Amino acid sequence: MAITGLMGFGFVIMHMLGNLQIYLGQNVEGIYALDQYAKNLRAFGPMLYVARFGLLTIVLLHIVAAFQLTKISHQGRPVKYYKTVATGSDYASRTMRVSGPIVLLFIIYHLLDFTFGNVNPNFHEGQVYANVLASFSNPLISLFYIVAMLSLGLHMYHGLWSLFQSLGANNTKYNDLIRKFALLATLVVVIGNISIPISVLIGVIKK
Repeated sequence: MAITGLMGFGFVIMHMLGNLQIYLGQNVEGIYALDQYAKNLRAFGPMLYVARFGLLTIVLLHIVAAFQLTKISHQGRPVKYYKTVATGSDYASRTMRVSGPIVLLFIIYHLLDFTFGNVNPNFHEGQVYANVLASFSNPLISLFYIVAMLSLGLHMYHGLWSLFQSLGANNTKYNDLIRKFALLATLVVVIGNISIPISVLIGVIKK
């Protein structure tokens, strides 16, 4: 769970940095930076599909690990507590089993929206900038993305903090630093990602 989560975190950071190129607009040749970024990725050819298969494998392993941990947890406590009192846990940790499925649904919808174009109202292959505008111009779709990013934030914050424990890298001397890192990284990802649909809705990003 920790290793696949760490890999997923790396991808989320790189994906966000790529998406933020939407703010760079067009170059002197009139090509949107985001479209050029997507074109550069496609230039990897077969290696791009290898990377996609690797990411899919990571997601599936993460899901399998989640089910295994849930099963172990239920076996360790087959009878539910009469009354649950949160001690030593926060909201993010208590909602991992909710935020996880929301993030999974988001991934599926995100692929249908910007990779396959099935649910995008005006999808054009290779025109990522226009596809983003077409999708996020719909307030409901933008709202869904924002809610999904907030769920990702909760999932990521607890995941980043707990993976250090799972890997045996935590220490009382720098646990506070680890929590601050988890919070900062989460805020960067969430704010960076939700800024895009918001910018489209308020007209900062436009044709």
